[in-house]
Amino acid sequence: MNRQILSHATLILPGETVEGSVVIEDGKIAEVLPGQTFEAGMNLHGRYLAPGVIDIHTDYLERELNPRPDTHFPLELAFHMMDVRAISCGITTVLGAVRVSEENDGPLGSWRGNGLLLAEAYQNLRQSARARHYLHVRWDPNFEPCDESLARLLELRSSIGNLVYNDSTPGERQYKNTYSDQIRRYALTKQISVVEAEAEFAEKRAKALQTNNRAKVNAAFGRHLPLGSHDDTTVEHVIEAFEHGATLAEMPVTIEAARKARELGMQICMGAPNYYRGGSHCGNLSAHHALAEGLVDVLCSDYHFPCLLGSAVKMMHAGAAPHTAMNLITRNAARHLQLDAELGSIETGKAADLIAFRAEPSFGDVTHAWVNGQLKFAGVA
Repeated sequence: MNRQILSHATLILPGETVEGSVVIEDGKIAEVLPGQTFEAGMNLHGRYLAPGVIDIHTDYLERELNPRPDTHFPLELAFHMMDVRAISCGITTVLGAVRVSEENDGPLGSWRGNGLLLAEAYQNLRQSARARHYLHVRWDPNFEPCDESLARLLELRSSIGNLVYNDSTPGERQYKNTYSDQIRRYALTKQISVVEAEAEFAEKRAKALQTNNRAKVNAAFGRHLPLGSHDDTTVEHVIEAFEHGATLAEMPVTIEAARKARELGMQICMGAPNYYRGGSHCGNLSAHHALAEGLVDVLCSDYHFPCLLGSAVKMMHAGAAPHTAMNLITRNAARHLQLDAELGSIETGKAADLIAFRAEPSFGDVTHAWVNGQLKFAGVA
């Protein structure tokens, strides 16, 4: 039997924060011992011991694959660095984004890249990673035929954590106020006139508005995976997503959309950078505003890993109980992924995915991270 004792810790449990110890046996949490300390085992010197952070949506891989617009690095290197970066930030479960649409002529891992090829590559890459890695599928609901893409994704079901409808129709959702800017950027990229770009965008918009494959996606995946919807802007957007199986409103653009999602019993996810920086970088709904109305269940890293634990630490410094802040990036995230029987909290019988950290003034300093009871990261203690 492989037995470890983590002692002299500040335990962040689901409903309280107490001094104590945790006993790990064969990769599972065997005992949670509030108020008890031991001289044997690892002395954490009062540091917080929390569940490993669960990131239900990150675009981070793009930043390693394409750190500059005209550069591209090998997928194996990029994935390795994403994995190392995640675990050092206390993230023990990572859902890396892949976009599936009819646009797939860009470099692998980019917004216009072939998401299915990237998803298939994850099958092998995730096997030797330090953290747990799954796919966050960003599915374009406005293309047909899509049956072949759905069939290929079904073969990868064990690697997929969730799927969200990611409607990028020109002039809709968060793109409504940037439609003219999109056209100008498109014209510059394609080296065509603005008039020509406007015509192409009008054609794309008309096609997208006439095509909706959400029913097919729900029929294929609704019984197998948690579904969500990204960047819903109106009440109608939320209702449409809900009617097609979505249980998560991911980064709603407006407070009205978030309120409707809550009314329908959906979980709501906001970006941790939005909270950490004090607002959305593109002028959408503020995470602080949504939290003030009780409209946030989960935070995700979106594009910046350190902001997940960093946001929880900022909440703690602002007066939130540590367990209240951490539940947003652990327990509630596991519940959305339907993994809460195994992950997301320090409870007997669950996987020993744990992190030890210090709450610095503006960030969480992770000193240790365990996955299935195995030490995967040890920083400066």
